[in-house]
Amino acid sequence: MQQKKLTTNLNKKSSIIQKNFFYLLILIIISFSFTYYSGYRGVYPIDSFIIFDSGYKVLNDIHPFKDYWSITGPLLDYLQSIFFLIDTSWFTYVLHSAFINILVTGIFFYFLVKLGLNINYSFLYALSLAILAYPSIGTPFVDHHAAYFSIIAVSYFILSLKENNKKFLFFSSIFLVLSFFSKQIPAAYLGIFFFILLMVRLFSNKKDNLLHFIYGTIFCTLIFVILFLLNKIQIKDFLIQYIFYPMTIGDNRISDLNFNFSNVFLQFKFIYLAMLPLIIYSFFEMKKKKNNRNNDNLLIVIIAIISTSILIYSQIITKNQIFIFFLIPWCLGISHFLLKDFKKNNLILSMLVLVLVFTTVKYHLRFNEDKKFMELENVDLTKAVDAKMLDKSLKGLKWIHKKYATKPEYEVKKLLEIKKIILKDQSNKIIISDYQILSFITKNKNFAPNKWFDPLSIPDKSNNYFQEYKDFFISRLINQKIANIYIIDESKLEIFLPIFENQNCYSKTRLNEISVKLEISKCL
Repeated sequence: MQQKKLTTNLNKKSSIIQKNFFYLLILIIISFSFTYYSGYRGVYPIDSFIIFDSGYKVLNDIHPFKDYWSITGPLLDYLQSIFFLIDTSWFTYVLHSAFINILVTGIFFYFLVKLGLNINYSFLYALSLAILAYPSIGTPFVDHHAAYFSIIAVSYFILSLKENNKKFLFFSSIFLVLSFFSKQIPAAYLGIFFFILLMVRLFSNKKDNLLHFIYGTIFCTLIFVILFLLNKIQIKDFLIQYIFYPMTIGDNRISDLNFNFSNVFLQFKFIYLAMLPLIIYSFFEMKKKKNNRNNDNLLIVIIAIISTSILIYSQIITKNQIFIFFLIPWCLGISHFLLKDFKKNNLILSMLVLVLVFTTVKYHLRFNEDKKFMELENVDLTKAVDAKMLDKSLKGLKWIHKKYATKPEYEVKKLLEIKKIILKDQSNKIIISDYQILSFITKNKNFAPNKWFDPLSIPDKSNNYFQEYKDFFISRLINQKIANIYIIDESKLEIFLPIFENQNCYSKTRLNEISVKLEISKCL
């Protein structure tokens, strides 16, 4: 009898493992394929090419903070250089973002199962997240990495408190550090929130889990410190570029924010709808008598609500296209777990699934199909051309850009003209452009001393850090003995030229309709 019972239990356990593996395999395939599908459709140069260029720089021993001014995290630059060890191409570029999409989807699936949600529902919510996460852009981007690493950190944080497991807390702190070195927020806000919560628990329950959070933070931070030391990146340069100067940007953004009903509520209405069951649950739970209250679940809800609010706030102050709709399945999955034992739960759970399916389809069509994040929602994507016209490494990329939506062939043709001109130029030169892919396809070993050229990444003359930036930029030009600067899109001149005290030191030559060349040997 006991043997039969043992055999039954083993068979049951084996069936669960097989089901877990099957679901995980499906999630990997979906996460990969949707990201690839999206990553090969359309471009938004300033966002699409930035990590390609920085990864190529690191691959050639050119490092953030030391060699080029960077106000975004170094993690993506180094990760992309690792993927480029396989092959420097659009395929390995999108492989990077697909890998992160697989990671966040797999961990979310594990999180829900570990939390106690039925495996079938866990798969459903994870499937939604796989569709709504990285496919919204398709290519590696700092905001996405930071948000996904943050939500992984929150998920592990919840599991650590639910199960009193120090290992999960250690993982939580590691992913929070990874998020911070992708982009400063939301990790900075979440780190403060986690620390306060752990301190409260430390003094109220005399738990020592805080130390494991600190251990993980120190361990992961030390990896970056060692990376900086090995590559001779000065801490001063890191602090100025990544902490002090961005704080001035953040202050200006916050002061300029227009917190109206549309910005704060309408844009995120379905995320708030997904949060609503959590808010209602917390309200009823707090109404219970202290002895009947499920404090663990209440704590989960509080963490989920505050963490989601932090990500919404971080999205608002970035003033970027919204990409955090992956929070919908994340919130709904937690809600499903908490409400599964409620009376009339079938009706409630059916409504959660209905909201999930509706929002997944809605935002898949808007962002993955219509490419709203890349501002291509009103563009005829069938007019795209194969980017292999520009370089064989871009084979398969359907090139179309909002600015030249009706004539993508013209845009590629003009870039091809510039490519040929740069290839013929044997002088030391840099390229200033949103088309940062040009450095790679021209095999230019000189580097522009800036990660990207937009009004925020470069301090203006009134900023306290303008002189720091100017000295940094000029010194890198001098060290490389730069003679020529190729500028694609003359609007970049307004951002770039103020670094020269003598505005008559350079000569300008027009190359074609979209580019000019500056001869700057007399400026240095």
